[in-house]
Amino acid sequence: MLASTSGCGLLGGDEGDSAAQGNGQVEKAKIKVSVMPLIDVAPFHLANKKGYFKEEGLEVETVNSPSGQAGLTKLIAGDVDISYGGDIPFVMANATGSADIKFVAESSSGKPNTMMILTVPTSPVKNVQDLAGKKIAINGEKGVSDTLTKSVMKANNVDFSKVTWVTLPFPEIAGAISRGDVDAGFLVEPFITQASKSVGTVPVVDASSGPTQDFPISAYGATAKFVNENPKTVEAFQRAMARATKEAEADRKVVEPLLVEFAKIDADTAALASLTKFESKLDPARLQRVPDLMLEFGIITQKVDAAAMIAKQPQD
Repeated sequence: MLASTSGCGLLGGDEGDSAAQGNGQVEKAKIKVSVMPLIDVAPFHLANKKGYFKEEGLEVETVNSPSGQAGLTKLIAGDVDISYGGDIPFVMANATGSADIKFVAESSSGKPNTMMILTVPTSPVKNVQDLAGKKIAINGEKGVSDTLTKSVMKANNVDFSKVTWVTLPFPEIAGAISRGDVDAGFLVEPFITQASKSVGTVPVVDASSGPTQDFPISAYGATAKFVNENPKTVEAFQRAMARATKEAEADRKVVEPLLVEFAKIDADTAALASLTKFESKLDPARLQRVPDLMLEFGIITQKVDAAAMIAKQPQD
């Protein structure tokens, strides 16, 4: 999926204080947005490259983060204004009281073949039942990867209580599976396609199936303070993102060049990778699935109202 250019604004423009203070259209014209190297952020790069942010009066500086948690940390510290990240960490921050995060814009939900638990043919894991008591590589605990894996295992009546979770960055998971360091691993695209080509991985189970089909995966978040103080800035970001997201969802041909440019993957892999389901509208009922699943698996201890976390959305 997509990597951004760390610390580099793609739109250029005035680097002075005046841009940061607003321009008549928005309260804060120059904003920093943290993203990750994932397909999910393709619409963000599309909006930047096509000048949609600029049309809305925004100059966007792209900040690369290795994980959603790293982006969230930057957000809470005030190092960025908006951060792409997993829905689960955003909800977790609110539930634990570590931050008051608002969902600003939707990003993606899972669809078949975009999130898979994989292994190699020589692994003892042949099916979902074999995952019990095994070592499974994930990119972070109490996140999408282990939560969806647990959900799929539970749906298939498989005990996940004795699984050993091994945390690794997505690019390192295929190698760990191939060497036998782990029995299986959770990957997302384009790492799924890359792993198949490089080490011959085979699917064990689709993590976007059963109770987790169309599960909300990621979004863009900001602190409640930033949202309250900069409503026009937030709305400008939302409009640009919605415009680009609809384009990306309608035509994968606009996405593939972004994978090559920003993720530095080859064109063949970009063409083969299954694309995530880009989402342009935050839906309270759909988003409620996230805290409900977190509560089910003990990630949070009390019910969270997802609707209360959604920033005001632009009128259609």
